[in-house]
Amino acid sequence: MSHPLIYVLLSILKMAVILVLFLTGVAYTVLLERKVVGRIQNRWGPSRVGPFGLLQPLADGIKLFLKEDLMPTSVYRSLYILAPIIALACAMISISVVPFAPTVRWYGVDLFQGADVSIGLLVILGVTSIGVYGVALAGWSSNNKYSLLGSLRASAQLVSYELALGLSVVGVVLRAGSLRLRDIVNSQGAHGILSWNVFGGLQIVAFLIYLCAAYAETNRSPFDLPEAESELTAGYHTEYSSMKFAMFFMAEYANMIMVGCVATLLFLGGWQSPFGTLLPAFGGHVVQAVLPLFWFALKVLFFLFLYIWVRGTLPRFRYDQLMGFGWKFLLPLAVANIVVTSLVLAFRH
Repeated sequence: MSHPLIYVLLSILKMAVILVLFLTGVAYTVLLERKVVGRIQNRWGPSRVGPFGLLQPLADGIKLFLKEDLMPTSVYRSLYILAPIIALACAMISISVVPFAPTVRWYGVDLFQGADVSIGLLVILGVTSIGVYGVALAGWSSNNKYSLLGSLRASAQLVSYELALGLSVVGVVLRAGSLRLRDIVNSQGAHGILSWNVFGGLQIVAFLIYLCAAYAETNRSPFDLPEAESELTAGYHTEYSSMKFAMFFMAEYANMIMVGCVATLLFLGGWQSPFGTLLPAFGGHVVQAVLPLFWFALKVLFFLFLYIWVRGTLPRFRYDQLMGFGWKFLLPLAVANIVVTSLVLAFRH
């Protein structure tokens, strides 16, 4: 077998494994939310299917596959079908540029990243922004006034908070001097938690802005106005059922994981240990290769738990409060953070 053929086969296999693990993570993020919110509300959550309810995502998937796929007669058929595909595809494409650990090459293939591009951060911001087209097309093509209102809310919400989210990462890019995600992680040093951007990089304000904007970008409580059941029935996916509805559902949780991955890379030191050099190296080469994956996954899990905790704690905003918070508070604060970061970096050099 020739070397180029091995490279191609390994690349395909690697991306297949990444996508399978990503979708598995999406399924078990749903289970994690049901368990955590259940505990917050003093109940058990899923506990019947498999030990501790661990097979509940499999049961949910089978149920959604077998449900009748209803399609209203008045929908714009092609866009109605295309909308959930766009929403899920954009969420899945972004994972291809996320580095999960330091570079480990085998036959020229980096095992822990799909594609190492010089503008990885821009790729993620651009692709995830396109995902709103899936929501907008779903509401319009459904020919339902509640779905249309939900999609319009989602579009306005995205425009409002995309600016704050984009500006919140500028300070991190200024410190790293690069848009490559590996460079951003490496710029945070290897000295533990105090060298991360959120603390040592003086980007804690940027992190909080990113956190708030990310909740709005992914339509999560308390910013879940596009899906407000009390006002819009179910929002932009009111007319969807079976796997089409499941694709919107999966896209939401996939975006949650992506937001957690980006927050980990930009603000929490990526795959680096919070103990830095205080934790001595142990184990063989395999342990040293896998340990960064553990730290990365642990940080993303912390971010997901924070997401779920906020959902089980805070009530939903009014729509005018949602828009005002984005334009009148987060956006000016993000601009001020850029100015302060630029001045600090200028005086340091």
